[in-house]
Amino acid sequence: MIIDYVSLLGGLVVLIVAGDVLVRGAVGIAEKLGIPTLVIGLTIVAFGTSAPELVISLNAALDGLPGIAVGNVVGSNIANVLAVLGLPALFAATNCREDGATRNALIMVGISIVFVAMCFMSPISRLDGVLLLVLLALFLYESVRATRKHRAANGAAAFADAGVSTGNGSPENATDDDDACCGGETPFEEVEGVPESPMLAILFVVLGLIGLPLGAHFTIEGASALARSWGVSDAVIGLTVVALGTSLPELMTSLMAAVRGHAAVALGNVIGSNIFNLVAIMGITAVVVPIDIPQEVLALDVWVMLAAGVLVLAFAWFRTTIRWPLGLVLCALYASYILAVFQLGKSI
Repeated sequence: MIIDYVSLLGGLVVLIVAGDVLVRGAVGIAEKLGIPTLVIGLTIVAFGTSAPELVISLNAALDGLPGIAVGNVVGSNIANVLAVLGLPALFAATNCREDGATRNALIMVGISIVFVAMCFMSPISRLDGVLLLVLLALFLYESVRATRKHRAANGAAAFADAGVSTGNGSPENATDDDDACCGGETPFEEVEGVPESPMLAILFVVLGLIGLPLGAHFTIEGASALARSWGVSDAVIGLTVVALGTSLPELMTSLMAAVRGHAAVALGNVIGSNIFNLVAIMGITAVVVPIDIPQEVLALDVWVMLAAGVLVLAFAWFRTTIRWPLGLVLCALYASYILAVFQLGKSI
């Protein structure tokens, strides 16, 4: 029993550290290659921070443990809303007023509805996986388009405020060039500790690529063993322990942002992470191996995930400020959900 706990917790630690190291190394290499920061943020960082969930779901599906494969993603999306938004609000108010938050929340809810429909047509087939990846490509394209438009508008406003204009009233130095609107020459500051040495960056990537499957192996071994010893299904462990463990990076990021007075970033992190979990992780996993959806996940968890998504949409739509009373309610809802999952898991 103790070995199982060590395997699960140790595997999660290795996953988180390996994912972080991989992101730092990949960003370092991308900067040396002159890749624009917008592309780095939307691809390398987004995929890299989702790497722990990806290797967990993929390895679990290949090992014949669909409960962990899908439970990890569904549980992470629930934890992202209730815990990752709730806990930071206990320390600092979170303003849900980010530009584009409502649009992205609508996209997230739409993708969630598509995913729930796929779940009820279980198994999620390779064709379904391809469809999810197509949705991922469309989301990335729309994100690039919206970001370029936003940055171009901000740049024009800045020039106008400075009184720098041409005869026709256009900003003198305004340009549609990709580097100008994507920040191609601006250092990428979202990731801390990016190695400056190319060789060190490559070493980080190698260590990350080695650590991720190793951590996934020990996490899945420990999780499946604990499920058997606790008398619950592997889906219960995937929805709770594994999901919360793989959500720790998002949780710690939001907590540190709240402590530093930047709590507003939490909403964007949650929406982006939830979209990537569904379209990238489930899409790639389903393309490799079709995923059977456990009946218990269909009965409760996909609906809780969808309700959590609608809740985020409501926060963004009404530009809500999440203060500590609402944060406390979100945390209580998550604790209640965890208890319900274990109770239902034992009764099945």
